[in-house]
Amino acid sequence: MDTVVALKTCIELRRFVRQVLCDHDRLDPHQTPFFQAMLRRSDKPCGLYFEIEGPRMLRAHAIWAADEHRLLFYDSTGNRFADMRLSEAPEVEHLIDESSSTLAA
Repeated sequence: MDTVVALKTCIELRRFVRQVLCDHDRLDPHQTPFFQAMLRRSDKPCGLYFEIEGPRMLRAHAIWAADEHRLLFYDSTGNRFADMRLSEAPEVEHLIDESSSTLAA
């Protein structure tokens, strides 16, 4: 059974992804470095890549595939540990104004 979530804004999406990644590895979201980058296809935004860094070179990531309305979560070994559907999601056009950055919140 697929998990379905509604995340209307980019802020909600970031917070949710950060929480799921940190919960999986039992990390404190307020202490864990969190990064994001825009994904492009044919030079058009099509989603976001998220990554957390933990102790001992731990790196887990998630991909928001906007056109598929999916969030894919991967642990530090590259194994997928969650696949979620989005019933509501931010508009891909809103990603154009955002650049790749390190996120503090």
